[in-house]
Amino acid sequence: MTIEPTQIPDVLIIKPKVFTDHRGYFFESHNVDAFKKMGIEINFVQDNESYSRKNVIRGLHYQLSPYSQTKLVRVVAGRIFDVAVDIRKNSPTFGQYVGVELSDDNKYQLLIPKGFAHGFAVLSDFAIVSYKCDQYYNPEADRGIRYNDPEIGIDWKIPMEQAIVSAKDNVHPAMKDAELNFVFGSTY
Repeated sequence: MTIEPTQIPDVLIIKPKVFTDHRGYFFESHNVDAFKKMGIEINFVQDNESYSRKNVIRGLHYQLSPYSQTKLVRVVAGRIFDVAVDIRKNSPTFGQYVGVELSDDNKYQLLIPKGFAHGFAVLSDFAIVSYKCDQYYNPEADRGIRYNDPEIGIDWKIPMEQAIVSAKDNVHPAMKDAELNFVFGSTY
């Protein structure tokens, strides 16, 4: 496995070593010892999986501290544009986002730390997305930011007139009105 930093240093692309032959492929998507050697020590406690059709946008989601989640996101089938938005007050990258294409072809994973909102858009006919979390889902701490907030300005890589968004995600507030309790440099 290798790590590639993004333009927001705390968000990391994890590139697994993929072994291929005439039968197919094999790779380790998570190995505690390998992650520790790369300086990543996270105790993941919950795995989630979603199936979505083309042009679905899910997000932008986060949980308030102390229930905030670090996520390790990967695509089992299909292709997505995965997004992490920095929502840590006083961060030099506050309000900025990182977007990375994750697919069953490239096998990349995105490590999204606490203090970031997360979302993705489906670029292929469908996508199965799997992600690990280091905190359990807590409905009372569940929050969101509007996916099309113009101050963030995410290019979701799909035609917006064709976007399929849940009723819940359509009513999230803009980031300036969202409840945020993350401060850059704090531990959550």
